[in-house]
Amino acid sequence: MKDEIRDQVLRALLLALKPIARALLHAGIGHREFNEISKCAFVDTATSDYGLRGRPTNISRVAVMTGLTRKEVRRIRNQLETGQSEVIVRTTPLGEILHRWYTDSDYLDQRGNPLDLDFDGAERSFSALVRRFGGDVPPGAMRTELKRIRAITETEDGRLKVLKRNVSGLDVHDRLVFGLAKMIYPSAATLAHNTAPDRAESWPHRSVATKYVREQDLVRLRRISSDRIKAFSESIDDLFVAYESLYEKEGSQTPTHAVGIGVFYFEEDKKDTDIFA
Repeated sequence: MKDEIRDQVLRALLLALKPIARALLHAGIGHREFNEISKCAFVDTATSDYGLRGRPTNISRVAVMTGLTRKEVRRIRNQLETGQSEVIVRTTPLGEILHRWYTDSDYLDQRGNPLDLDFDGAERSFSALVRRFGGDVPPGAMRTELKRIRAITETEDGRLKVLKRNVSGLDVHDRLVFGLAKMIYPSAATLAHNTAPDRAESWPHRSVATKYVREQDLVRLRRISSDRIKAFSESIDDLFVAYESLYEKEGSQTPTHAVGIGVFYFEEDKKDTDIFA
């Protein structure tokens, strides 16, 4: 890579890492932990992506590619092989209940809107919904937590009414884990695919922005953007639900592949740089 291109890439990387560093510092995670986990990422990728004839890349080649010592590569590979750096991020029971309440036909009216549910009952009740999709969380505890985050309310006749489709009210650490695994990772995975020299086709990776928004217009623009993002993401969620329904009918033995679409609103942070200069 030519020095000029390399410098441009590294400057862009620095820009991308600044908000990540800010989020990590909010969670009490510093450079030492970030440095260790970044080594794992480089070693794991170099090992799995650059092997010959289906075999993992040998330690010496990984050391050459990553700039780490052979001793360090061996230590990290042993760590990876024991699963110490495995990342597993699952949908929370809260999120799954809200998702199913808005998408499962058993809990929708004829217009496709979520039903108000009795707490107890054999079918079409809140307890039945939780027993089916909430894992081992008791219905009472689920109701309490959904009330706490203002996702449900009780109607005058004692039924439970759902108020929103997604979980909010998560603490800083939950938001950070979710954001890194479900937003930063997918976006970065698309970037890696689109910059691979042997890719068959590019994946959609779009972003729109402007530098000409007046300070007094920001609140209104945030609200409009939020409404449109919500509408679009829910329409895609409905599309994905159709595939989930097919999967459930065909059985768990059917091969599947995870796909997703992410949409977000952002404002530049003047502490970093003027990216639209």
